[in-house]
Amino acid sequence: MLEWLSLMDTTKFKSTSWQSTIADGFTATGVKRLTQALISHILDNSEYGFNSAEYKNFCQKRNIKHKRPLVVIGYDTRFMSDAFANICANMLAEKNIAVKFSAESIPTAAVAYSVIKYTAIGGITITGGEGPYYMNGFKWTAFWGGPALTEIVDDIERRISHAALSLPTENFNNTFEHSLIEVVSFKKDYLKYLSSFVDIKAIKKSKLKIAFDSLHGATGGFIKSFIESCGVKVVAIRQMRDVMFEKKAPITGPKSLSVLSKLTVQNKLDLGIACDADGDGFGVVDSDGKWISPNEIIALILEHIIRNRKVKGTKVCRNVVTSHFIDAVCKNYGLTVRETPIGFNHIGNLMRTGQYLLGAEESGGLSIANHVPDKDGILACMLVMEMLSYYKKPLKTILSDFHKKYGDFISTKISIPSKGLKIEHIMRRLDLKPPLNLAGFPVWRIDQTDGFKFILKDLSWLAIRPSTTDDIVRLYAEATSKPKLEKLLKESERILKGDF
Repeated sequence: MLEWLSLMDTTKFKSTSWQSTIADGFTATGVKRLTQALISHILDNSEYGFNSAEYKNFCQKRNIKHKRPLVVIGYDTRFMSDAFANICANMLAEKNIAVKFSAESIPTAAVAYSVIKYTAIGGITITGGEGPYYMNGFKWTAFWGGPALTEIVDDIERRISHAALSLPTENFNNTFEHSLIEVVSFKKDYLKYLSSFVDIKAIKKSKLKIAFDSLHGATGGFIKSFIESCGVKVVAIRQMRDVMFEKKAPITGPKSLSVLSKLTVQNKLDLGIACDADGDGFGVVDSDGKWISPNEIIALILEHIIRNRKVKGTKVCRNVVTSHFIDAVCKNYGLTVRETPIGFNHIGNLMRTGQYLLGAEESGGLSIANHVPDKDGILACMLVMEMLSYYKKPLKTILSDFHKKYGDFISTKISIPSKGLKIEHIMRRLDLKPPLNLAGFPVWRIDQTDGFKFILKDLSWLAIRPSTTDDIVRLYAEATSKPKLEKLLKESERILKGDF
């Protein structure tokens, strides 16, 4: 488990960002120390910094030559996100690093696109992601527009311990102290870019009626207007900023979207869509208000872009606990599937090669070929609307036909407190002598890409993975029927007790 700031153990690196509780681990002092470490990384790192061969080559291909490093800065709607972003901007400028600072709260994907557009060395987004209202975080986007790789994170964290103890006094007045800081609105350019990946004409012809929920996050207001400009009738909720997020985590799961489900049914709409606080995750409900899992939506989108959009490609990447529904689609179209550890930085690193048609994770992260190599929940929502426009059928009908074609893939995810489980001992035992039979079913293959994943011959599977950031163990399972899924989950209980 990676510690942040070397000050306390309450702030952890969570896959693609540093997060902690506001005023505890996430403080002005902490942000300043991290920014100072980031400045050192930008100026001195030989592999990914301003003077690195890869970044210079990246700029040369675009006929760009920067006199000094340039960083893009954005932020979400959380408490004081803009003020923390302001601290970062002033510190960067003081070290002769130019800054393009967002004029308003903005989705993470818009920051990623702006990094690419301006050929910046990277981008900072102050965001707590899907964390509860009392959390905030700091995300570094690398110069190719994707999440920082593990080696970049490790380098920045190593530099934290060398950060100067004399730090500048924080400025929470949202004023800038240096001419190198330029305030820019990134929204218009991002939406123009997004439009190039979606068939707007098809959506306009469909005359869809949808509900849109921004969960009080960074997609509030302007995404509704954009969807309306595509000829779609939109009934929108939770568009205004609420730093408390109604005292709930701004996630796109079924409980959080219960209000969206009711609104969709009451107004007899075709679809309900949602984005999380920083716009990188998505949620979908059908016309009956039924929440459709990201695993199913991702598989539907993959089939849609291959079958209807005729997008060409030979590879797809997903993390190790994403549904094999995707694999079934890939098998049908002769595509290769590449598994990665958990964390979209691994997927983004593959997507930036240009060799992959789609990259996705089970929690609601998705990108497609030639798009920014980072999660974009807005893109996912637009592709769902596009899909309905092509099929000219309700989502529930499309999904039913899909299951008839590929079969059932029923999946679940459970988090269990690790206290008292002796999880390190259990993982060592699994490594030495793993069970080769689960609930009477022989184990066909064991994948140790990230934790332990036991795969059966019919491609049902059970995965056990201790969290690297929280004191919990995550269980993932997928099966072709609910009874089989329940049997696999019971087996996981037995394994966690050490009874194998």
